[in-house]
Amino acid sequence: MFERLSRSWELVKASGSVLKQDKELLLFPLISSIATLLVIACFALPVIGMGALDGLSGGGNGAVSAGVYVLAFLFYLSQYFVIFFFNAALVGAAMIRLDGGNPTFSDGLRIATSKAGSILGYAAIAATVGMILRAIQERVGFLGKIIVGMLGAGWTVATYMVVPVLVARDIGPIDAVKESAMLLKKTWGENIAGQVGLGAAFTLIQLGVIGCGIALIIAMAFTQSSVLIILAVALVVIAVIITALIHAALSGIYSAALYRYASDGEGTAGFDNNALQLAFTPKS
Repeated sequence: MFERLSRSWELVKASGSVLKQDKELLLFPLISSIATLLVIACFALPVIGMGALDGLSGGGNGAVSAGVYVLAFLFYLSQYFVIFFFNAALVGAAMIRLDGGNPTFSDGLRIATSKAGSILGYAAIAATVGMILRAIQERVGFLGKIIVGMLGAGWTVATYMVVPVLVARDIGPIDAVKESAMLLKKTWGENIAGQVGLGAAFTLIQLGVIGCGIALIIAMAFTQSSVLIILAVALVVIAVIITALIHAALSGIYSAALYRYASDGEGTAGFDNNALQLAFTPKS
């Protein structure tokens, strides 16, 4: 286990070296987060105003319930489109860097815009799957919810490289999902450990940031200065946000590098080829 985490950390550091060269890649997860919040606000206000939340609890009639499900689907569709669009922009820009180029922020947006139709199609697929899993989860017991959770995790793993596939190839969303699943089957093993390792690494970092932040706030509390306490809280919030943005950016770079290696077996500038080979150990 420790060996796997060590290899994952090497890949994270390699992704970090790419991010250091193109810090503007952080803008994609930042704008994505802001746009996601705007989507939530745009849907939350009408839902509250229409009293649709009452329909969700079963207090409304069938027409209201149908309307709520339609609204929920549109919310999922909009949210997924925003997330996938900016993720595609990030992956597209990262692929330019991995090919030896020097990407700009506009390059990423141009790539994502050129794939907008396919991204919307994939968002519709993801929204449909999300709605189905949620509907099942609401109608089953505790054991059923665990099974649905496992299905959701399986879907997430199987579609891990859909966005890189859409960016790199001129194919539709259904074919992209199939190819992502095929690449997972072809390279089963350390691929999942790599994803878990990346998440685990940043979970530890976030916990460290929060722990240091709490210590800082407590220290400022002893000064009995409201200005210093507010400043400490603000610094902690900013640090947590920056860490989350770096995690999102590294995840995009990581997926781009893994897709390149998984699809054609070629090395990637800045990445240890041995580490990549170990990250994609075929199942026996």
